Parts: sequence; structure tokens; C-alpha cells
Amino acid sequence: FWALWERLGIPQVIYQHDPCFTKSTVRGTIKEKPGFNPGEDAAALRKAIEGIGTTEKTLIDILTQRSNAQRQLVCKAYQDATGRTLCDDLEGDTRGDLEGILVALITPPAKFDCQEFIGAIKGAGTTESVLIELFASRSNHQIKAMCDAYLAETGRALIHDLKSEVSGDFEKTLLILAEGKRVESTNVDVAKAKEDAKILYEAGEKKWGTDESKFIDILCHRSVPQLRQTLVEYKSLSGKTLQESIEREMSGRLEDILVAIVKCVKSVPAYLAERLYKSMKGAGTTESTLTRIIVGRSEVDLQDIKAEYKKLFGTSLYSDIESETSGDFGQTLLKICGEDGK
Repeated sequence: FWALWERLGIPQVIYQHDPCFTKSTVRGTIKEKPGFNPGEDAAALRKAIEGIGTTEKTLIDILTQRSNAQRQLVCKAYQDATGRTLCDDLEGDTRGDLEGILVALITPPAKFDCQEFIGAIKGAGTTESVLIELFASRSNHQIKAMCDAYLAETGRALIHDLKSEVSGDFEKTLLILAEGKRVESTNVDVAKAKEDAKILYEAGEKKWGTDESKFIDILCHRSVPQLRQTLVEYKSLSGKTLQESIEREMSGRLEDILVAIVKCVKSVPAYLAERLYKSMKGAGTTESTLTRIIVGRSEVDLQDIKAEYKKLFGTSLYSDIESETSGDFGQTLLKICGEDGK
């Protein structure tokens, strides 16, 4: 499928060039469908859309049981057959959260992240929590692919537009992450980890007032394995976890993003499991968060997110989605999530 993706101009962001997601380590719930025929799928989708009343079940069954690469080929076959884009027809024939999730499913991963970014910065007020999730949980390659997709879509640099939406140390942190330049080495330098832990301790707990720049620099630039060792050394030195110190010493959006980075250093699936839990257990369900994480991680690590969810909250992600959502939107989420053990 890599050659097909390339021919269609689809960023291979999740798989091919990303050391975090080699094909052997992908832990998604959606796999490529054997015996896949894009022409047949396109014809079935056309019938479901053009018939009297849209047959949502057909749309859901096909789009949740194909990989993203396969869906791109279905989109091409659909356009060749109808002269229309599948995206336009889905937007014309479905509504609300169902429309949102079906369109998300047929969007290439980098473009989907890009659209989530655009949604977070446009309109009245910026949705900082979405920006934090996008930049704290994505790898360098995913961030670069999102930036490329943004440039292709808007003709502007993502970093340029981000600057106009945020400010202060929160802006500084996001802009460093948006450069996608975190060290990617898997080597761990224990002496350096001890030194960084000491710098963080002296910049926070040990002094009157906090030197935020030290936290930003270390947490945004060091590799994930290196930071994991730094967390160990920090606890050994200070008696507190780095997360506890950040929560004590800082506030507002800077605290939020640095805590998110620490959580993602420990485990991106656990961080995203917590985001899913809060999206369902707060005041009202946040459907956009459910769609972004369930679709966005469906071919990356949704199996691990499900496992972390059960470990953290003592209930299955599947059963919580079942009880907190309804209708065709809920059914689509459940089909992507899959029951435990599947």
C-alpha cells in the first residue's frame, strides 16, 4: 500500500518513516481488509447514498472495516464513478456527529490532524486543550506532516498562524513542539538525566519563584527515553514526581501543557485514555474528542489505549462508549473501538 499512498499523495505519516510506529509495532484496532475491492465498495457506498434515504449501516460497515489507505482508494473509485467526492456526498447526506466521524474516517491522517488544528484556532477563542493534545502526543514525523498538510491547505505556515493565537510561555512551548525537533535517539545518558533533574529541581522546588524556561527547554527538546530517565532521577532527588512539582509551581495553560508532556513521556496511550474518560465523564460528552482520538489512533495504538483505560478506570472503553453515546455515531465509535479481546 505504500506505493498506492504515494501515488495518491497521501502522507505516510503514521507508518513508514516514523520510528515510533514501525509496521511490527502498530497496535491499532483497524487492519487492512483482505480481498479488498475499492470499486465494489464505491458502488455499495453510492447505492447507500443515492437510494431513498441514506443507508447509514452500509456507510458505517464499509468505512470502519477498511484501513485509511484502503479508504483513500475507495474515495478515488467513488469520484471516478460519480464525478463527485465521497466527502461532499457524506457531508450532504449525513448530519452532526455522524457526519463528522465518517468524514474523519476518509481523511488522510496528517490532513485530519491539520483540520483539528484549524478547528482549534478558528472562531471565537482558541481551544487550547486540543492544541495541547495534538502537540504533546504526536511524534516529530506526525507534527511535520501536519505542518505540511496545513501549508498545502492554507498556503501559510502553521507556526505563523499559531503565533497569532497564543502568547507567553504557553506560546513558547507550543512553538518549540510545533518545530518537530525533539531528539529521537533511543540512547539514555544517565549522567545527563541526573544533571537535567538537578536543573529542574533548582529551577522550581528549590528556589523562590520558578524559572519556567528551564522546564520548557528540557521537556520540549530531550528524547522520550531520556526524559523517562530524568523523571526517575527527579523523584530520587526531590522526593516528588516532576508532575507534582509542575502542578505546585505553575498554573494555567503552561501547567496544562507541561503536565501533558510529562504524561505523554510516561505513556501516550494512558494520556489519551484519560482524555477519552474525561470527554465522557464530564458535564456532557465531548463528541469531537471521542472522534479525534478513536479515529486518529485507530491504526496506531488504540489497542493500548483500551488496555490503559481498563487499568486506569476499571471499566472497558467499549462499555463506556456504549453507555455515553447513542445512535449511528455511537455505533461507528464502537465498530472502530472493537470489544475487549478483539
